[in-house]
Amino acid sequence: MKFIISGKNLSVSDELRAAIEGKLGKLERYFRPETEVIVTLSVEKERQKIEVTIPVKGGIIRSEQESNDMYVSIDLVEEVIERQLRRYKTKIVDRKQSPGSFQPEYLEKSYDEEEEIRIIRSKKFDIKPMYAEDACLEMELLGHSFYVFINAETDQVNVVYKRKGNTYGLIEPDV
Repeated sequence: MKFIISGKNLSVSDELRAAIEGKLGKLERYFRPETEVIVTLSVEKERQKIEVTIPVKGGIIRSEQESNDMYVSIDLVEEVIERQLRRYKTKIVDRKQSPGSFQPEYLEKSYDEEEEIRIIRSKKFDIKPMYAEDACLEMELLGHSFYVFINAETDQVNVVYKRKGNTYGLIEPDV
């Protein structure tokens, strides 16, 4: 694999470069040698962020992770990429596509597949009309990361959700 490593607001030290190539180098068993891995490191305040993009035939494998320590971020991004690769492999094999950027041995070899998506619990509850701000408060009181409600202004089902940086988002139907 060919690593293209760059930094925003930081210079990439030899130690960081070695850690990235060592950790993401584990992915070599999946890809052909000519596959490019684009890595961008950045520091914003105390957040250490890594973005990894791997162009593959028919799409990209991408992950972005951040933490207080760049080495922890590198570990996190590698785990996410491996999970994505297992899903992507299933897609390629099921559709009988050509291997593209992947090693043929990887596609032929049987790995422990992740369990299929299963709904294990179902809930029913009354949805009461309220304003988006009230829904955010209700969500916080419940300790959830999202909350479904009927918008008192539009009488439509909406969802508020928690975003990074202690901000909130609102999902409304496009009617």
